[in-house]
Amino acid sequence: MTTQKPQVQMFFDEPTNTFSYVVRDPDSRACAIVDSVLDFDYAAGRTDVQSADAIIDYIRTNDLSVEWILETHVHADHLSASPYLHEKLGGQTGIGAHIIEVQNIFGKAFNAGTEFARDGSQFDHLFREGDTFRIGGLEGRVLHTPGHTPACLTYVIGDAAFVGDTLFMPDYGTARCDFPGGDARTLYHSIQKVLSLPPETRLFLCHDYKAPGREEYVCETTVAEQKASNVHVHDGISEDDFVSMRRERDATLGMPRLILPSVQVNMRAGHMPPAEDNGQVYLKVPLNLF
Repeated sequence: MTTQKPQVQMFFDEPTNTFSYVVRDPDSRACAIVDSVLDFDYAAGRTDVQSADAIIDYIRTNDLSVEWILETHVHADHLSASPYLHEKLGGQTGIGAHIIEVQNIFGKAFNAGTEFARDGSQFDHLFREGDTFRIGGLEGRVLHTPGHTPACLTYVIGDAAFVGDTLFMPDYGTARCDFPGGDARTLYHSIQKVLSLPPETRLFLCHDYKAPGREEYVCETTVAEQKASNVHVHDGISEDDFVSMRRERDATLGMPRLILPSVQVNMRAGHMPPAEDNGQVYLKVPLNLF
């Protein structure tokens, strides 16, 4: 059986180092959007949709039909534009079923009220390990790849896999595991699951931070490249060595610049918290909690 080869168009948001994707079925108009970005000026408390509009323009120019708007996880470094894209283009929203764990953790952290349902119902579909879905004639399947967060997924669509934050470019390494619900040992096993895909599988990353000495941002690698040269988890690195490295490295990292607004919004599927009695929407900054 010939492996399906989806067409993948990348969009890059340099302020958050985030890659978003439109994944197209080459034999139909069907497509999916993966890991969209809502522009956010933290200092001004102001949102914009320029990044999302670039995706909309591409989809309309190419006369595509959106079947899915997918999140690989609850992002801590950018806000999702999923509701805006859903309003403009349709499509079902999807994330991992373990979003419920993330909602419970951060619902408590941000003291979200009873209006905040902690059952994943803000999304149209919750994916579990082994689930399948379709983008026109393309078949996608789901790998549950936790460790960075409990709800992380990898979407495998033909010869392409969208790995979220689980892996970066080989010269940069792997995801941090020190957020609530993260675990380095769990991440190691998730990475082995990804690296068990065929060696030629294209891996599309959610971020690139340009390792020292590299001038260009890069969004794509392969299983073979990761196994040969990932600085954290190439072939020959033991589980215990990886866990030790990851824990030591994570202890030196600062919090992502947008984690506090991002998590509050993304745990709600990209929706803002409800307006308060004066009609204004607010995001919280919990003091001395994280």
